Amino acid sequence: MNSFENSFDRRLPLTHALVKSLGLLREYRGKEQLYREQVPQVLETLKQVAMIQSTESSNRIEGVVAPPQRIRDLVANKTTPKDRSEQEIAGYRDVLGLIHGNFQDMKLTTGLVLQLHRDLFKYTDERGGRWKAAPNRVSQVQADGTELIRFEPVAPHLVQESMETLNRQFSRLWQDDEIEKLLLIPAYILDFLCIHPFRDGNGRMARLLTLLLLYQAGYQVGRFISLETIIENSKETYYDSLYKSSQGWHKGRHPLTPWTEYLLGTLIAAYREFEERVGGVSGGRGAKTDLVLRTIDTFIGEFTVGQVQERCPTVGIDLIRRILREQKQSGTLECLGRGPAAAWRRI
Repeated sequence: MNSFENSFDRRLPLTHALVKSLGLLREYRGKEQLYREQVPQVLETLKQVAMIQSTESSNRIEGVVAPPQRIRDLVANKTTPKDRSEQEIAGYRDVLGLIHGNFQDMKLTTGLVLQLHRDLFKYTDERGGRWKAAPNRVSQVQADGTELIRFEPVAPHLVQESMETLNRQFSRLWQDDEIEKLLLIPAYILDFLCIHPFRDGNGRMARLLTLLLLYQAGYQVGRFISLETIIENSKETYYDSLYKSSQGWHKGRHPLTPWTEYLLGTLIAAYREFEERVGGVSGGRGAKTDLVLRTIDTFIGEFTVGQVQERCPTVGIDLIRRILREQKQSGTLECLGRGPAAAWRRI
């Protein structure tokens, strides 16, 4: 679509910052493969945690929320959704799982995009997998309650043609392999969001498609560290970079650099967190014990058992308590009270 028309290089000049980011990400990709071979048990635990966090964060960005335990049970398929929010969460879980298990065989086509959107809403009364039938706007509610229109997407009657053009142009450049894939992916996602092809679910679809394309390009850190959580924690920058890169999009005069830098920065942040979690894992401890200990190290000041469990949803509460007791006995931690709500801190 508009990002892949003539003058792609003018919209995205290879700045020193971009070149540096690309080089760093290639190094991280190599280390990722090394960790996959050395500490598979740790990565399996991280994968379970990331699945929960990704499902929770990507939906919460869109205002779709549920209690943490319900989300854990839904992602683990231990329960069935009981309301609209949980139905949407279950749909995201299914599409995310499909991408994790089958990304190598999922050729990006208009049909695939429709299929994934259909599955995203398959538990709801809304019929997914259909283009929008009415105009939609990308807007923001300001502090005084007024609505700020940030972008006017493509009109409904042009969506089918726009998506087919986007996927055709992107696939050609992807297969030609003359442009770095990490530069093509942000451009595709930006065009998808500017087209805004669906009535609902565009943001979640964009994040799912981002993961799919990153996996196909060989960058699978999103399996182990939730990119969606990193995006949620940087929402202001996320929306600001999208806004900057969407200006002039309809005329093909938009700058790709702000959005590209943001997305590559998100990927770098994920790899740094990935290294922090597995880079110093002890071979003598279990994966879950390592996860709890490294989670404790992330707290600044006091924390509770409940906060540790929230960040380690695949670890049982009894194991967490045992680890805390052992750390207390070794003089690493101290408990500041009694009962399940007692605060802990490092000594």
